[in-house]
Amino acid sequence: MNILILGAAGMIGRKLVRALLQAGNVAGRPIRRLTLADIAAPEKPDFDGEVETIATDLSREDAAAALIASRPDIIFHLAAIVSGEAEADFEKGYSVNLGGTYSLFEAIRRAGLERPYTPRVVFTSSIVVFGEPLPPVISDTHCLTPLTSYGTQKAIGELLLADYSRKGFFDGIGIRLPTISIRPGKPNKAASGFFSSILREPLIGQEAILPVSETVRHWFASPRAATGFLLHAAELDTGSLGQLRTITMPGLCATVGDQIEALRRVAGDAATKLIHREPDETIAGIIAGWPQGFDAKRAEALGFRGETSFEEIIRVHIEDELENQVREHA
Repeated sequence: MNILILGAAGMIGRKLVRALLQAGNVAGRPIRRLTLADIAAPEKPDFDGEVETIATDLSREDAAAALIASRPDIIFHLAAIVSGEAEADFEKGYSVNLGGTYSLFEAIRRAGLERPYTPRVVFTSSIVVFGEPLPPVISDTHCLTPLTSYGTQKAIGELLLADYSRKGFFDGIGIRLPTISIRPGKPNKAASGFFSSILREPLIGQEAILPVSETVRHWFASPRAATGFLLHAAELDTGSLGQLRTITMPGLCATVGDQIEALRRVAGDAATKLIHREPDETIAGIIAGWPQGFDAKRAEALGFRGETSFEEIIRVHIEDELENQVREHA
């Protein structure tokens, strides 16, 4: 099995690499080669097979063809400019999120013209492809009406994935990720970053800023769940997908207040007192156009699984990040 991961230096990319190496195979086929690419060269993992780490810009015209030169069997396309940055920098968002995706899909198609080549492509989309009108619960077949540039770029990517799969250029599956919380490490430029920071920072005794109301409701999954979604998508029989190639992943519907109460139950009042309310109209405006709840029965029927409580999400973070850090420094 030859695997290419685009966006391998990111948080989910790093976790995916570790999960793949731990498993050692995909769908029973041993992993023999990994190509890990990002805008900055990813860290090279300890692996007995072939590993290549590449620093590249997927939006460059020649980048995609070079990345698939080894004809990988599975391509995980995680690379993207995140929501807040894509909204603030219109050209950069479209160049990377749309231009990079189109370049990748075209490179695969052209490679198949030389000799048969139909890899599995796992594309990470987002629940922000949905915008108004927003019913309380959204199904996979709800119309795509994004209210941000990031959501628009992901929606176009979903359409391209379906069309290139329909034409047989590759075997694509898209997974609409919930907002990932709790994200480890430093905050990024995503508008949704506070959903993690109001939990992550207090858990280690640091202050955090809450820019929106506690009544804001959203759809969440942990990094561990997101990694599981990707692995399952790589192995899934896509024959059952039909023309609906992108699926909304299972998640947990919760308010910011629910998050804070879960933090209180796990870490006590001292942790919640570190959260300071500082309203930000820009962030609140972006979040207001995002969906809140989903019917993920289709994904669940296909074997995808997420968390069922925010306490579970917090304990996953403690186990995967904080306890691991203690063990690593012991």
